[in-house]
Amino acid sequence: MSILMADPWFASLPVADRKTMLASCEHLRLRPGEMLFRQGDAPDGLYALLSGSVKMSTLSAEGREAILIFLEAATWFGEISLIDEQPRTHDATALTEVELLVLDPKVFRSLMQRNSFATAIARMLARRIRLLYGIVEDAGLRSVRARVARRLLLLAEVAQRPQDGHAIVPVTQEALAMMLGMTRQTLSKELRFFKQHGLIRLAYGKIEILSENKLSALCDKE
Repeated sequence: MSILMADPWFASLPVADRKTMLASCEHLRLRPGEMLFRQGDAPDGLYALLSGSVKMSTLSAEGREAILIFLEAATWFGEISLIDEQPRTHDATALTEVELLVLDPKVFRSLMQRNSFATAIARMLARRIRLLYGIVEDAGLRSVRARVARRLLLLAEVAQRPQDGHAIVPVTQEALAMMLGMTRQTLSKELRFFKQHGLIRLAYGKIEILSENKLSALCDKE
């Protein structure tokens, strides 16, 4: 409960809904590289990530990977296919040792009969649609620098934060370039700019966000 309460969405649910969810969940562990589900799979539950990191991605017919996002602890996901009862839209792969809770689809459908829970799910979807619209807008209207800044801010929203409060985004430069649909060279140029101006700190396999306010200002200015 203490881990999941870090998620504002879960924390906003009525106590009765939270208790029903946790009492009905099963515990699951994944090894690094193990897939939770594949694109096209039937929906088998709503997931809560307790520890570790999960990559959401898709593969083209030619085998090219498009990375959508990396999920960190205290994140609920997998609701879309439960709502429309259609196959999974992408792959979910464990990047590290992962612990999850899995809420059975039958329990999810039962909870959806409660106005409080259904309203909370609608708010979750509305937030994600806003993020999606923002990404589409970035691709068509914003500069490369603003697109990189915006994506780092989105990743920071679900990233772990040590005691200093700085978000640690667990993403390689190669993966971030794939997410943004740009070359590694173009991304490296923008990351060097951010580093030189004290916005980020680069490390192996991760990016530390030092100033979310300055990144946000870049999004508005560019």
